[in-house]
Amino acid sequence: MHVKRVTLTSKKNWWMVELDEKENKLEGSTKSFSSSEETAVAPDPLHRHYHHNNNDTQKSSSPNPSPPIYNPPRHPTSIFSFPTPTAYCAPPNPTANLAPVAQGSASELFKCIVKKPDVVQLEINGEMQSNASDVTTQFLAELRVYTTVARHRNIAAFLGCLENVGMVLEYIDGRTLYDVIRARPELSIAQKIDYHNQLLAGLTHMHSYGLSHGDLSMLNIQVTNSANTIKLLDFGRSVSADSLFSSPSDEPEDPFAHIRKPSPPQKGTTKKVEQIHPGTRPFAAPEVLRGECRDPLLADAYSFGMILVCIDRCELIDLKPWEQRKDLLPTGLFDGCVVFEVRAREYLRKWDTRRRLEKTDVMTV
Repeated sequence: MHVKRVTLTSKKNWWMVELDEKENKLEGSTKSFSSSEETAVAPDPLHRHYHHNNNDTQKSSSPNPSPPIYNPPRHPTSIFSFPTPTAYCAPPNPTANLAPVAQGSASELFKCIVKKPDVVQLEINGEMQSNASDVTTQFLAELRVYTTVARHRNIAAFLGCLENVGMVLEYIDGRTLYDVIRARPELSIAQKIDYHNQLLAGLTHMHSYGLSHGDLSMLNIQVTNSANTIKLLDFGRSVSADSLFSSPSDEPEDPFAHIRKPSPPQKGTTKKVEQIHPGTRPFAAPEVLRGECRDPLLADAYSFGMILVCIDRCELIDLKPWEQRKDLLPTGLFDGCVVFEVRAREYLRKWDTRRRLEKTDVMTV
């Protein structure tokens, strides 16, 4: 096994990455990983499963073995080790609302998406870094949404899990809302309102279960090609409104803690402790960017407001991060808004005066 060795030298306004020349000559491609909390790292080619065993040691027959690899104590693949927990099994008749792509005398064929954990690691300044803990947290958060929230037209369908692989989701024949807006189409008022109503329906359905989306953005919304149906997906940053929240700068919470601990006595229940991490700018709420969020459902409302501005203006927008953290909106943000300006302003207020998303906010043409 070859571990990429990287030296990071801090400069005033930039980072310099120094790679060993021999390392650069190694065959194989470097895989990228992007997250607001993790460092880009190289993939582990061994595809090992660490079933919660902290005493595993690695052996190598190479005359020049690499330094010991950091083995995360709770590897994400353990989530999908059979027997699959009942909570992660497929819902009854999972393909009820899906159309088969082909049909034979004894079977029906459906397209689907398999989403599996991608754990990567890198040696930085002599220290092993891994995204394993965050990957585990995100997959457990997404499974909680899919196995808690009832089916909904505007939420991607969950079809179950595959042993030692990952979760199975419906295949969506469409494009992201980002691609829809980037094409700068002439959206009619009726189409804008339809997108608004569908997004509102999917989000308020999730919120009725006390769960947030956590990373609502133009990239996490799919629009089907056939009927322009909105589909919400990617719930890895979802948290429960009933949880206790610790600072995102603290040590990562153990994602298995609430599963590992025995059921509390009937006198009371122990709330899960979660961290609210920033999602995609400029859709992340200012209080989330500051690490001060205490109401994840209100944070979703802010993201929803930003998306409404993009839909109304039929163009992509951006905010200066240092201004957004201070709850400041740029001059001219609502220029060109003819449908959602009043409503978007209410969603983009400071958190203590911001309005929540309500099912009754459905608009008519």
